[in-house]
Formats: sequence, C-alpha cells, structure tokens
Amino acid sequence: MATIKCFEDIISWQEARKLNLEVGKLIDSERFQRNYGLIGQIERSAGSIMDNIAEGFERGGNKEFVQFLYIAKASCGELRSQLYRALDRNYISRQEFEVLSEHAKKISGLIQKLNNYLQSSGFKGEKYKGKE
Repeated sequence: MATIKCFEDIISWQEARKLNLEVGKLIDSERFQRNYGLIGQIERSAGSIMDNIAEGFERGGNKEFVQFLYIAKASCGELRSQLYRALDRNYISRQEFEVLSEHAKKISGLIQKLNNYLQSSGFKGEKYKGKE
C-alpha cells in the first residue's frame, strides 16, 4: 500500500466526500418536505463518514485510526438505513436509493480493507515513529 501523507489521499475519504455531495444535493432539492429531523440525521451520518476517516488519520496512531474507521463504517450503515426511510416516505426514487446505497456499501468495503491492512501492519502510526 502506498504511503498516505494526508487524509485527502485516502480513497474511502474521497468516495465519502462524493457521496456527501450527492446526498447534499438531494436534501437541498426541497423534496424532503421540511422533514428537518430526517434531513439533519442524513446530513450528519453522511458527513460523519468522511469526518471520522479524517479525524482518525490525524490522530497519528493506527489503533485510534482503526477505531475511527469503525465509526465511519457504522455511519455508512446508518446512512443506508436513513435512505430506506427517505425511500419509504417517497422523498427519493428507487433509482436514487440504489445508487446512494451502493455507493455507501462500496465505501464501507473500502474502509474495511483499510482497517484490515492497518491491523495486519506492524506500523503503529506516525506519532510512534522513532519510538518503536
């Protein structure tokens, strides 16, 4: 795996950013009929995916990074559940649901692969460099 110098280099973060943009476009389209509770939940879970990847990376330790990646992965599941709610209320079409849900599943898989790599790596993290 190539050395990652900043969280913006992480493919799962890049994909989460794209997903967040697509989700944002939907909730900004006013189709959610002022369902501010669901809008807020969807916005928070979509943002949480990319934010937790970034925060975990910036902590500088692989153990902490893994923990934050699990939170980001959980946010993918949370977003998918909320998309079902939006579908059931006819705020989004079946096609929109499928595209967004599949994107979230893809990100979840990317996060898991990164987690697997970090857990099998002997490297403890940047903050431990020179202390090993």
